[in-house]
Amino acid sequence: MTQTAIASGLTPQELEVARLIVSALSLEVAPEAIEPEAPLFNEGLGLDSIDALEMALAVSKAYDVKLRSDDERNHRIFASLRSLTAHIEKHRTR
Repeated sequence: MTQTAIASGLTPQELEVARLIVSALSLEVAPEAIEPEAPLFNEGLGLDSIDALEMALAVSKAYDVKLRSDDERNHRIFASLRSLTAHIEKHRTR
């Protein structure tokens, strides 16, 4: 684990997912700067529904975890970096 990940409170898995999000969405924020419990949408990172679709595609490609737009759990899955990472870890096949 990197010193930055330790300082920000991110687990190695959360840092990996944060890097994926930053890369997939071309965000101008350091992955290490994403707070693990901060909301990804609205007041948090300020992501929108298009970003959610792009994130779902990136997660699917990277981890073979399917995220469907009609899943009623999406508001919980995408609530924060920590919740998204937990979902990926629970369902990943690679």
